[in-house]
Amino acid sequence: MQCPKCGSENVNINVVTDVKTVKQHHGFFWWAFFGWYWVPLKWIFLTLPALIVKLFGGRKKVVSKQRTVACCQVCGHTWDVKK
Repeated sequence: MQCPKCGSENVNINVVTDVKTVKQHHGFFWWAFFGWYWVPLKWIFLTLPALIVKLFGGRKKVVSKQRTVACCQVCGHTWDVKK
């Protein structure tokens, strides 16, 4: 493989995993039938427990994607390798 910037053949190819957390949200029907009154009541009457759950809990989903990245050892240019 050849570097598109400097033309060198000294290129390393690595697989990089990108990991991020995504907060799951409720849907329309939950908000329409249940959430519109539950969330204000929760914050009025259960403020401290709600804050604790908001800080340390919650519904989170981990999403990881893998991509192949090439790095030129001469000029340091990096690019995604198409499969």
